[in-house]
Amino acid sequence: MAGGKGTRLRAITNDEIPKPLAPVAGKPILAWQIETLREQGIGDVVLIVGYLGEKIREYFGDGSAYGVRIRYIEEETPLGTAGALALLPPLLTGEPFFLVFSDVLFDVDLGRMEAYHREKGAEATLFVHPNSHPFDSDLVVCDETGRVTGFDSKHNVRRYWYSNCVNAGLYLLDAGICARVPEARKTDLEKALLAGMIAQGAAVYGYRSPEYIKDVGTVERIRAAERELQSGLIAGRSLTRRQRAIFLDRDGTINRENGLVYREEQFELEPRAAEAIREINGSGYLAIVITNQPVVARGLCGIEDVELIHRKMQTLLGREGAYLDDIRYCPHHPDRGYPEEDPAYKIPCRCRKPDTGLIGACAEKYNIDLARSWMVGDTTMDVQTGKNAGTGTVLVRTGVAGRDGKYEAVPDMECADLLEAVREILKRGN
Repeated sequence: MAGGKGTRLRAITNDEIPKPLAPVAGKPILAWQIETLREQGIGDVVLIVGYLGEKIREYFGDGSAYGVRIRYIEEETPLGTAGALALLPPLLTGEPFFLVFSDVLFDVDLGRMEAYHREKGAEATLFVHPNSHPFDSDLVVCDETGRVTGFDSKHNVRRYWYSNCVNAGLYLLDAGICARVPEARKTDLEKALLAGMIAQGAAVYGYRSPEYIKDVGTVERIRAAERELQSGLIAGRSLTRRQRAIFLDRDGTINRENGLVYREEQFELEPRAAEAIREINGSGYLAIVITNQPVVARGLCGIEDVELIHRKMQTLLGREGAYLDDIRYCPHHPDRGYPEEDPAYKIPCRCRKPDTGLIGACAEKYNIDLARSWMVGDTTMDVQTGKNAGTGTVLVRTGVAGRDGKYEAVPDMECADLLEAVREILKRGN
């Protein structure tokens, strides 16, 4: 979708070039996108142009200079974010196609996204991710399977806890979706097309990934993207490359130790936890929570209560500009004998720390190099988990501060709290 005028980029475009030709580190946004697509094996590109579209045609021609084939659709009048889909079928092969907005810079393993799309049998897959300002972002609401159940507008008054899950502006769509836009008229992709599909029960899914994809539709965002290009952050976050992660225990590490936390009002962040996670977010490491939650097995609460607590955690962190790339928890507890226990969860498992099932699943999903990653927690169980997984280990002196005494594992470092732990890890690098 390359028809934008780019009013917010007037200081760069001077109304002489369209938004997709605005330079980022000396190269048009659209050129960065096409090169990224080509590197991922995509050689057939359709550009939907409008405002100053002839400038785009002059610059890219038939695409041969970029190693791709480029064809064009010209909007005679602006058709919104989905209206031009009505004009697309003659240029499609019948296979799913990626839809990209021309003001996003990205480096994404598209093969993983396509595999997810096919595995889910999706008609539409949205690339979703957390960001540092969910409080003023439109949010995507997904169920536990990743199916999109709705959209939460940033204009809503949110007197509730919410998941930090934002639509990034990259889609994988089945070719048949174009039939849902029978006429080339102004249509909104999210509010009209996708929302209508969800209401009809269509298979719309969110593909959540920590990879780099950002709207660069303002001068400030372009300057930030240029710094991130130069630092290697953008390329480094692609899941085609090995990742590093800091795995975080929850209770006693991110939030105050408050006994067994099974009600959302019990959850309070540790004083410097948000600052610590914010520093992880800017470092190139992934921030992933790995936590045992036996409160479910013990019958103190249900899965939905744990999920509510995690929405509170994401909301509180987001208010301070921090986010988590993933949250994994084990609801099981093998020992029986508690009065209210739920027998469905009273089972042995591979996901309960110090076993490494949760870490292993994250390593596979995000291509994580465990030898260059860390486990941080307040118990000897967390330290033993890291040892079992082959990560570095840090014991923090918040929460129970290692006094659980369950394991004799010796951490690689001891730190006062999560912020000190993160800073020491980042000093060491890997």
